[in-house]
Amino acid sequence: MLQGTHSSPTFSPLYRQIKSLILQGLESGEWRPGEVIPSENELAVRFSVSQGTVRKAIDEMAAENLLIRRQGKGTYVASHNDADQHEKFRFLRLMPDSGNVETPENLPLECWRAKAGQEASRILEIKLGAPITIIRRLLKFAAKPVVIDEIYLPGEIFAGITLEMLQNCQGSLYGLLESQFGVRMIRAEERLRAIAADRASAALLGVAEGAPLLSIERVSFTYADRPVEWRRGLYSTADHYYLNQLG
Repeated sequence: MLQGTHSSPTFSPLYRQIKSLILQGLESGEWRPGEVIPSENELAVRFSVSQGTVRKAIDEMAAENLLIRRQGKGTYVASHNDADQHEKFRFLRLMPDSGNVETPENLPLECWRAKAGQEASRILEIKLGAPITIIRRLLKFAAKPVVIDEIYLPGEIFAGITLEMLQNCQGSLYGLLESQFGVRMIRAEERLRAIAADRASAALLGVAEGAPLLSIERVSFTYADRPVEWRRGLYSTADHYYLNQLG
């Protein structure tokens, strides 16, 4: 039975406490991305609460894209490999001027290991000099290069990732990190600014040197608000725009 639900300074609705306990199961890997979680009735028995309380917790987690309800099949841990298009492209904000969602072609360029400098150490919350993996890739839309990404990952979490693994990946990078390393990105923070293309980025993106690019810095978090990815991207917006839905 849950304790401390009547302590005013730390009071939290009962369903929120159940949500926290389910999140602990996700964080510990008890239920991995794509797997079904126990039924509402089973969770109610496990946590000694009503089925309605469990349902309210799961409803909120489904609204936050942490869980997915499937009619007649149960409730699953949300996955970047899920067939649902909204989930698959939830972190992809670049849209063509036509407005239709495009599936990008992922072209890994480099993958190497390094030691975290001060900026990577601070952003990823790892020790200075800790191992990191750095990935450079190009994304093409309709065969046209549009995005250059430089991605920094904590080496201890993603040990074993290679350029060959990235080149053989048929889905998204987040799907690969999830299926191979059990790490799910659940939210991200981004900072945007406009810059001019330097010679190297202009050559990769097929634009003129000095052409306007959108620079996007992203930090992605897994459960418990743990930062597990830092990326810096350069976006050509000649035929695309950045879409952000508010509310």
